[in-house]
Amino acid sequence: MDRENKDERRQKFLTVLAGFRLLDDDFMAAAFQDSLECIDLVIQIILSKPEIKATKAITQDTLKNLQGRSVRLDIHAWANEQEFNVEIQRGGKGATERRARYNSSLMDANALSAGEDYNKLPESYVIFITETDVLGKGLPIYIIRRTIEGSDDVFQDGSHIIYVNSSITDESTPLGKLMHDFRCTQAEDMYYDVLANRVRYFKETEEGVRTMSEAMENLARELAKEAEERGMERGREEGKIDLVVEMLRDKLPLETIARISKFSLAQLQELGRAHSLL
Repeated sequence: MDRENKDERRQKFLTVLAGFRLLDDDFMAAAFQDSLECIDLVIQIILSKPEIKATKAITQDTLKNLQGRSVRLDIHAWANEQEFNVEIQRGGKGATERRARYNSSLMDANALSAGEDYNKLPESYVIFITETDVLGKGLPIYIIRRTIEGSDDVFQDGSHIIYVNSSITDESTPLGKLMHDFRCTQAEDMYYDVLANRVRYFKETEEGVRTMSEAMENLARELAKEAEERGMERGREEGKIDLVVEMLRDKLPLETIARISKFSLAQLQELGRAHSLL
């Protein structure tokens, strides 16, 4: 019976895995982990700067403010004295203007050591890749920089916020091809080989599937820990529901969510329908 249950869980995970896209943040983070090539490609195309080469990157990096409030960055990378945060957001709630400001501020707060001059702050970029056009102006990319009111002069604080609207996939442009690839479920349909090879590895090889399964389990445990902290701050039941909704949004298998959260499958399905996630 245990063998049958294990095989059934594996088959359900393979079904979920087959539907993952790079537009699903946890799949993207796993695919980009230990792959500076993938990170380079994304940053180079979005910024139109082919010379950028990342020297270090952390996926699912947690930063905290002085009050202990944390944020988990999908990709946190450094290159050429510049700092980058790339976020995947399928819903508009997680890609608000103030979320972009908050991410940027935490990057700045952690960038300098005691006594370092403010001018040592790196040029920073917070990049949201969104499933829909959350800013609503019909553009494929939004580049936000502070300007001096009454003039067109840029306030040179070195801070940049960028929104990429993945719903526009103009395949005549590098950005459109990139967004096309982020929405693909199969490697064979993708334009960029460096991305296709990572997707193929995690979906079509035994080692890759095992690695992805372990990554999902680790993520679930991390989310459970976060939910415990949220529960203490906001009320245990509310924090637990937040966890479940986040895991549903991340498309973790229902059996995994049930095991971590202790919710029944019926409760999970009800929550999923209530949040338009199932």
